[in-house]
Amino acid sequence: MVFHQKRLSRELVYQGTILDIYKDKMELANGNTEEWDFVSHRMGAACVLPVLEDGRVILVRQYRNALERETLEIPAGCRDSVDEDTRLTAQRELEEETGYHSDDISFLVSINSAGAFCDEHIDIYVAKNLKAGEQHLDEAESIDLEILDLKQVQKMIFDGIIQDSKTVAAIMSYACSAIS
Repeated sequence: MVFHQKRLSRELVYQGTILDIYKDKMELANGNTEEWDFVSHRMGAACVLPVLEDGRVILVRQYRNALERETLEIPAGCRDSVDEDTRLTAQRELEEETGYHSDDISFLVSINSAGAFCDEHIDIYVAKNLKAGEQHLDEAESIDLEILDLKQVQKMIFDGIIQDSKTVAAIMSYACSAIS
């Protein structure tokens, strides 16, 4: 069955630094109306899976307020402008969050992080031939690095330890691409 919804109105409820929150009035296929929340992520984002020469990957451990706990993730961040190439965003975030630099960054996959209510689009890259350097964290960031075997990270995903969608997508996509 195909459902046809129609947006009747959109009201801006909150305007933030990178997110706008709207209340949409929707007409459903059966003619009823309903209010839906919509979060607009104005900039879009990129992330990068840093892979060392021995195949181990670098993850960042940081506190996530929405989850009220620390998470293990791949380096990620918003674009500086809507026109910024996400490859440049990934390269910048790699250097800022891990201290590593790479000129060997290749596209892996794109995702929409939470399509039911948010339009955030994330391009995911893989960085190889890493060169160590120093982290350049934003003032509000506190990030520790963890270097782990790919199989170990996959197990952490299946055990529910790593649940971050961009990280799961990156690890599993990279693991599948390594098989083929």
